[in-house]
Amino acid sequence: MTIEILKSKLHRIRVTEANLNYVGSITLDENLMDAAGLFPGERVFIANIDNGERLDTYVIKGARGSGSVGLNGAAARKVSVGDRLIVMAYAQMTPEEALTFTPKIVFPDETTNSIL
Repeated sequence: MTIEILKSKLHRIRVTEANLNYVGSITLDENLMDAAGLFPGERVFIANIDNGERLDTYVIKGARGSGSVGLNGAAARKVSVGDRLIVMAYAQMTPEEALTFTPKIVFPDETTNSIL
């Protein structure tokens, strides 16, 4: 048996772009991806702190050091530029693995999305 456990979390990152005319996804600064251990194409769950919306999508690599957090396609309707998000990824593991696993939880600067 496996269970889903929180693997990665970006807490309170700020939306810098909402682009309806793009194939769906979330674009993240590569520094944010590295800090949280996220991979291009990885499924993520997003909670919008400012309006309560929740959605899931996949990660696209953004320019390193840009602070970019962009929701694309239909997901862009769920956010406004400046909204604060929590981005979470989960991993499947055995209960025994879960007992010793530590998720990567990152608290970037809320105004620039830079890693502190």
